[in-house]
Amino acid sequence: MRIASLIDRYLARLIAVPLLGTLVVAAMLLVLDKMLRLFDFVASEGGPVSVVWKMLANMLPEYLSLGIPIGLMLGILMAFRRLALSSELDVLRALGIGYGRLLRVPYMFAIALAALNLFIVGFVQPYSRYAYEGLRFELRSGALGASIKVGEFTRLGSRMTLRVEESREGGRDLSGIFVMTEARDGKSVAVTAERGTFMATDDPDVIILRLANGTLVHDAPNFRTPRVLSFVSHDLPIDLPKMEAFRQRGGRDLEMTIPELVKIARNPKTPAQIRNELRANFHFRLVEVATMFLLPLLAVALAVPPKRSSSSLGVFLSIVMLVTQHKINEYGEALGALGRVDPLISLWVPFVLFAALTFWMYHTIANVPGGQPIGALERWAAKAGKALRRWLPFGRRMGAPA
Repeated sequence: MRIASLIDRYLARLIAVPLLGTLVVAAMLLVLDKMLRLFDFVASEGGPVSVVWKMLANMLPEYLSLGIPIGLMLGILMAFRRLALSSELDVLRALGIGYGRLLRVPYMFAIALAALNLFIVGFVQPYSRYAYEGLRFELRSGALGASIKVGEFTRLGSRMTLRVEESREGGRDLSGIFVMTEARDGKSVAVTAERGTFMATDDPDVIILRLANGTLVHDAPNFRTPRVLSFVSHDLPIDLPKMEAFRQRGGRDLEMTIPELVKIARNPKTPAQIRNELRANFHFRLVEVATMFLLPLLAVALAVPPKRSSSSLGVFLSIVMLVTQHKINEYGEALGALGRVDPLISLWVPFVLFAALTFWMYHTIANVPGGQPIGALERWAAKAGKALRRWLPFGRRMGAPA
């Protein structure tokens, strides 16, 4: 009993390190890829940099839901690969400890992470996705701090134009300011100032632009010449443009929790097209979580290389298989949403086929003497590697004829 406990703890340590490392790396890669596009989007909309971090924070649950299965797969695979390469796996099997017993700890990780992933995709991600879309709406619709574009003329309402040369502190501290206002009776006021600061008022529809060190030019039809006034400080009230309120959460299937998907899909008043989309998204989330229970078996089948070999083909193949299965699920969801194929068929049939392949690979490695589920691929990869080294210039031996 004590030996089994020590083995479990040893396996847990071997799995935890690559699992956490892979999860962090995968999440960071996804964040970096999204960050560049968000910076371009926010800059084009004239928004403050702080909005980028808020949008990325709301995307983290989605990235975690993608990174957790990859981390689980590679964590288990790298742990068993280390056991196999160091011959510890052979020693454990010689002691009568089979793959079924060794999979106890991996399945503890799988069950815990599957529950976490179900909580993320079923309850956390809908709210974070809605918050993300809300930030995009605010940038595009013209919350004032995100609607003033540096170096461009910005219309505030129908009778005011504003231009700034530089913006700091999220759009509140401005410099190089030009403001032009026009009244219905033909009167106009043009103002230039070195600096300006936005200040809130008791009226939520009005803010104050406090200008410093500038010149004001007031003109009217009955003025013989425009009146010019230099000032040290001047407060200019600005009526905020009327903005459309953002829609309620649930306008899209990605913004609904799993209970909400089921409730609306079962409502007979829901249109058929909407019902198809909701059912497809519901089954897609369940299939993605159910796939995690197959990953320990697949990881073990791909982790053990042939004898006297340190090939890493299994690592590469595991990522390819997992990504391919995810893309097939996305395609199945799209077919189900269009109503062409029932989601039970378009999503669960590929899952059953993937499960059958996984069980066959595990059975081959665990129960067939000398079995190697990807043995043919390993041999082909070895031959291809030798041929490649023979033909590449840096693969030739020193002094060998060209």
